[in-house]
Amino acid sequence: MQTHSLASLADRFAPSARMPVVFLGHGSPMNAIEDTAFSRAWKTLGQSLPRPEAILVVSAHWMTRGTTLVDVSAMPRTIHDFYGFPEALYAERYPAPGQPQLAAEVVTLLKSHRAQEDDRWGLDHGAWAVLKFLYPDADVPVFQVSIDMEAGLAHQLEIGRTLSVLRDRGVLILGSGNVVHNLRAMRPGGAPLDFAEAFDGLFADRLTQRDFAALADAPGLGPLLSEAHPTVDHYLPALTIAGASDSNDDLTYMTDAIDLGSVSMRSFLFHPRQTAA
Repeated sequence: MQTHSLASLADRFAPSARMPVVFLGHGSPMNAIEDTAFSRAWKTLGQSLPRPEAILVVSAHWMTRGTTLVDVSAMPRTIHDFYGFPEALYAERYPAPGQPQLAAEVVTLLKSHRAQEDDRWGLDHGAWAVLKFLYPDADVPVFQVSIDMEAGLAHQLEIGRTLSVLRDRGVLILGSGNVVHNLRAMRPGGAPLDFAEAFDGLFADRLTQRDFAALADAPGLGPLLSEAHPTVDHYLPALTIAGASDSNDDLTYMTDAIDLGSVSMRSFLFHPRQTAA
């Protein structure tokens, strides 16, 4: 497996029907309406990605307990799941259609993971705040799958492995969260905190080595995991995307900065490896 940077990404996509899998560190909701290095990178990525038939999003902001819900609504609503931000952010809408038939198939696919249909959720800001840059016309069907907060880290790797079959059906699997996410330690304008840099570096090292078991080993990660993630909701989508990759994928990193002192904006994607002609 090779590791790349974002530059000239489109030139490295293999001519393949198999879709890449993507994890984006979404950070502050303000990235949705501000011109930032992160929103610019998301736009560049969207211009480089193969166009999917549908998008399946696993967002840190749809948490369930004891079940995995799949949104089967025909027109997912735009959810503004944050407080105290400018009115312009609440005016944002992402009117993409859903994909009820495919979503229902995903419920069956994830039956052993206690999956159920849901038509009440929609698209939370972990989804639409990045999708508006990837696919600004909101013309690709999209639906979300929740994260089961009771199931543990390794469970989310298995969810990714199970969903990976969708890559051959033109489905882009998109995870949205943050590799480090400690809002209690957040310092606007502050330098990266030591624990944030340490966990972000550890994650990147293990991901590059494809040691996913280590990334899902909470005892092995020790106190550093708790410092980086007082709750693991923003970590789990990264494990979904790792699980959905395979040994024939190359790995590309992007936006690997620590923002606000304690929020890693590291993003990555696994994509089918190009082969020599």
